[in-house]
Amino acid sequence: MPVEIKVLGFAALLQFVQFVLMAVPVNIQLGPKYTGGNRDEEKRAAGVAGRLKRAMDNHFEGLILFTIAVIVVVLGDASSSITETCAWTYLAARVLYIPAYASGIFLVRSLIWSVGFFATLVMLWVVLI
Repeated sequence: MPVEIKVLGFAALLQFVQFVLMAVPVNIQLGPKYTGGNRDEEKRAAGVAGRLKRAMDNHFEGLILFTIAVIVVVLGDASSSITETCAWTYLAARVLYIPAYASGIFLVRSLIWSVGFFATLVMLWVVLI
């Protein structure tokens, strides 16, 4: 199995972990009557619970681009040490992003996000250019 596909699988598992990390505090904060109901009126989690929700949503967005990069690399038979390193870098950045976002430390989250974003960009760049 190509390394990039394996890392994509780990990134998907991370999304499951993020869901659980988010769901527990959000359910506690908003209450099971709301979270288990039809949610006709919109409520938003605040504080750490809200940040965990936004971090999870952000991973969905980043995962789309990373998945495209992995598909281009693997189907293009262009796996290399650079694309493998970029894949692992993306995953490490996404793991670090969760506590960085949850803690709310100014600018740290954005810097970590940038690392994962640019790792994905480099994966595509080295294959397509």
